[in-house]
Amino acid sequence: QVQLVESGGGLVQAGGSLRLSCVASGRIFSINGMGWYRQAPGKQRELVATITTGGSTNYADSVEGRFTITRVHANNTVDLQMNSLKPEDAAVYYCNANGVRTYYTSSPMNYWGKGTLVTVSS
Repeated sequence: QVQLVESGGGLVQAGGSLRLSCVASGRIFSINGMGWYRQAPGKQRELVATITTGGSTNYADSVEGRFTITRVHANNTVDLQMNSLKPEDAAVYYCNANGVRTYYTSSPMNYWGKGTLVTVSS
């Protein structure tokens, strides 16, 4: 079974920084894309940033220039460096891995972590 575990959330003042990390574990053969999404109370889950196998990145307009997504293929990890945080960045941040192939499944699957809470005080 594939598991995604996020870490690094917490409370930070506006203007501060946090680094989120996500590790995918299990008998993973390959992962296509990885990314971060967030969901604030009363709102839908939204894309924050994604990164492909080739390293191409995509950011939400609201975080462009402030957040940086990186990935280490060998460790099946994806990080999100968040700088210049704003109160509107507060949310539960979820890690996503798509196109995951394992040694015991034939079809690529999509997986989510349980989320890590980011709180930004003004």
